[in-house]
Amino acid sequence: MLRSETPPPPGNLPADAPPDSENPTSAQLKGDIDSGRTGDKIPHVDVGAAPLGTCDEAGGTPPTPQRVRLARLTERAPSEKAAAGVMQQRTPWITPAYAGAIVAIAAVLALALWLTH
Repeated sequence: MLRSETPPPPGNLPADAPPDSENPTSAQLKGDIDSGRTGDKIPHVDVGAAPLGTCDEAGGTPPTPQRVRLARLTERAPSEKAAAGVMQQRTPWITPAYAGAIVAIAAVLALALWLTH
């Protein structure tokens, strides 16, 4: 069943974590993010118009492997944060509750306007 939270292809492809490397690249950092290692998102491929690091490379100053290694180490989430997942996975009721609150407020305002006429 296709739900509004389900991304279309190729965004629905699971992303595996990239291996560690002595000379990591910005693509491996993006792989860490896509795989959910950073705890910021669910593990799926994020299709971007410009891959991570493209602007630096186009400007003539690509990130050094040392900077990418530091970024990979600092961006990785603790295992308990990565295991917890993103907020929408833990609390699926938030979006319907938000939509319900908006509808309720609109109904109250419409009723108030109808009663004042």
